[in-house]
Amino acid sequence: MQEPPTIRVRGARTHNLKNIDVDLPTGCLIVITGLSGSGKSSLARDTIFAEGQRRYLESVSGRTHQLIRSLPRPDVDEVHGLPPTVSLDQRCGTAPARSTLAVTAEVHDYLRLLYARCGVLHCTSCGNAVQSQTIDDIVRRTQKLPAESRFMILAPLVRERTGAHREILDRVGRHGLVRVRIDGEIRDVADPGELDSSTPHTIEAVVDRLILREGVEQRLRESIALAVRESEDACIVSVRTDANWTDHYFNTRHSCSRCDVSYPELDPGQFSYHSARGACRKCTGLGIEGVVDDSPEITVFAEQPCLACDGNRLNPLSSAVRFAEHTLPEFSRLSVAEAAEEAREWNRRVTADEDTNLLHRAASLAAARKVVPDIVRRLESLEATGLGYLNLDRSTRTLSGGEYQRGRLAACLATDVHGACYLLDEPTSGLHPADTSRLLGNLLDLRDSGATVVLVEHDLDLVRRADHLIEIGPAAGDRGGAVIYDGNPSGLSDDSATGQALQSESAVSTGTYHPEAHNPQITVHDAALHNLQNITVSFPCGRLTCVTGVSGSGKSSLVTGTLYPAVRAAFESDLALRTTLADVRCGSVDGIQNLRRVIFVDGRPVSRQRRSCLATHSGVWNDVRKLFAKTRAARAQGLTAVQFSFNSGKGRCAACKGTGVQEVRMNLLPDVEIPCPECGGERFSSDVQSVRFLGRTASDLLRLRVDEALEVFSEIDSIVRRLQPFQKVGLGYMTLGQPASTYSGGEAQRVRLASELPETDAGPALYVLDEPTRGLHALDVDRLLSILRGFVEKGDTVVVIEHCVQVMRAADWIIDIGPGPASAGGRIVARGTPATLRSQGGTTAAFL
Repeated sequence: MQEPPTIRVRGARTHNLKNIDVDLPTGCLIVITGLSGSGKSSLARDTIFAEGQRRYLESVSGRTHQLIRSLPRPDVDEVHGLPPTVSLDQRCGTAPARSTLAVTAEVHDYLRLLYARCGVLHCTSCGNAVQSQTIDDIVRRTQKLPAESRFMILAPLVRERTGAHREILDRVGRHGLVRVRIDGEIRDVADPGELDSSTPHTIEAVVDRLILREGVEQRLRESIALAVRESEDACIVSVRTDANWTDHYFNTRHSCSRCDVSYPELDPGQFSYHSARGACRKCTGLGIEGVVDDSPEITVFAEQPCLACDGNRLNPLSSAVRFAEHTLPEFSRLSVAEAAEEAREWNRRVTADEDTNLLHRAASLAAARKVVPDIVRRLESLEATGLGYLNLDRSTRTLSGGEYQRGRLAACLATDVHGACYLLDEPTSGLHPADTSRLLGNLLDLRDSGATVVLVEHDLDLVRRADHLIEIGPAAGDRGGAVIYDGNPSGLSDDSATGQALQSESAVSTGTYHPEAHNPQITVHDAALHNLQNITVSFPCGRLTCVTGVSGSGKSSLVTGTLYPAVRAAFESDLALRTTLADVRCGSVDGIQNLRRVIFVDGRPVSRQRRSCLATHSGVWNDVRKLFAKTRAARAQGLTAVQFSFNSGKGRCAACKGTGVQEVRMNLLPDVEIPCPECGGERFSSDVQSVRFLGRTASDLLRLRVDEALEVFSEIDSIVRRLQPFQKVGLGYMTLGQPASTYSGGEAQRVRLASELPETDAGPALYVLDEPTRGLHALDVDRLLSILRGFVEKGDTVVVIEHCVQVMRAADWIIDIGPGPASAGGRIVARGTPATLRSQGGTTAAFL
């Protein structure tokens, strides 16, 4: 019996992987799990996807290859049976400023095509539908030029399109025309010169050159007719005015008879706000502009819709095109659910051809029948991934990581690509358990279409539902990187971290908190930011409060958008508090007097600078540099603490500037990093490397793990105080010099948390954490909860935005926002202890 096809990975050594061999069955839902930092992403993204990308880039042209940022070549002996790979991660922070949800989900491209081919242009002056011109109309308007005017009749052939356009120029010559205007310059068609194929060009054939005199009418008519025929309905009358030429654009399709204005032929580029041809000139396609609101004693800098385009992003011409009842900006302002309903109606009408007002010519009907079904399919895919509440014009940069990833997933679900391998990095991040159930259905649909779906995931529900499970471990860092389990999830034992988590997940909260009138609270009054419905919410002091709700319900608007800014401003001044409350649309905040400080930890990535590492995040290296500078060897050479910095100064290696590596550019291949040949990867100059402290060089200390460093510096209190928080959050395995660019998502989150942990008790604090379990295995979550419980036990107040049921069950108090997303949310659905919340009903209660 023939074995099913598999992706065979042999000898994978990327990052901390221990020369592992794994087989991934194709056409399955595969989950790769393990403790944070164990090597999951090293296997999925940095080995499997990187190898797939490398093979793809080998098949494309060198110019295309150079435009794609490629991953380093994976350290692996063999990857066999690998289909085309697609990586869907959550990094939306670097998306272009003009990118929207519609662009991310690839809906906008189809909408641009629909409006260009099927839309009806309306005059930007009077608003009437633009009617076509006849050749007689164009002749009559040209004859209105002053007598003796010199002008050219041109046929527009190419407008701002890249390419050498050799075939266009050859056609012009074959048709008997001898001159062309290329990018504003008249050239002989027999010798036009070489055009840079990577630069956009505009090409117009010169049909005739005339002077407006008696008897020229017949020749003028023939020339215009020829230009219209050559260009398919358009011509340009270019008039000589002094030393310049002024173009008058005519089209047999687009002209307003009332205003006597002609418009260019529509094309998809005119509906892109990424293009100068389509974007509003004032806001350049951003749709917004900054304003300063000067109220009495309060100055607030805010954004408002661009006054020139009213937030439409497009120029007046592109904003004046309608399909059915909507312009493109109007349609983009609809929610996904509303747009899908509208598009389904379009599809019904174009299929039945029952409405002659919808489309204005037969060619439009044919185009609509091809394009509209694709639009419907993509919008329905967005709905299926749980994004029906978002507007199509929502800026990509304002999406959460989970929303961004699901938008890209929707684009994949809408395509007919079969047999590809999709790799998703923690797709449940930022999802309520109810949303996770819907996502699982999407992933199963993708699998059933013939794709191989590989997830890097900790969610235990997805672990159970996987067709195949791979656990990497047993621990993190250099203690991980091995295959702990490889097979069906049902065979997982409790010897592994994931097996233990599955055994213990039914544990419930043992908290005994009972709210009473005299308990101190922090109360937010009349919060109305974004979709919040003027709600008043109290957070009990000295307790762990979990704010939950479905995606888009208003959790972040309440906690990180209102509570945290208000408390932070209160510690500055009364004026700062009033200004902030006005800015976040909140009535007031009470109970702040119970706090001494506020600490915010969100999901932003740690610095990605090459020299950024745990030694710099913790501030330990400042102390270490001073210790080295006090040694006898350093004083003898005149070395100060500055010379022991790898970020600046003369003490770092001049060749690699303290990074320890040098990048070798390979042109058509991925760039390669090698140890610096000057310092051998040690980062420092030879003078600095000759100095030792406790028998170790500066480079030796950077190679120490946190656990080892605590032993080495056990007698130095300042260093111990700085490092202990990192050990406490489970990062004892990380080396002091590990570059931040190599941190996993869970590691980055815990580094930020450890950096905020106080070295001394400075009084009651408010800790605000935005999804702190992102990237964490269930056992890592247990460790995190132990830390948060420690805060509570010493009197601090902890407020977390979370979807993790493990955290909900361990909380003292839960505030459930909803009941739905966007305008259907923003209200208090339920509040209480985990035990009492179940009796109040709601989406969250069902999972407790």
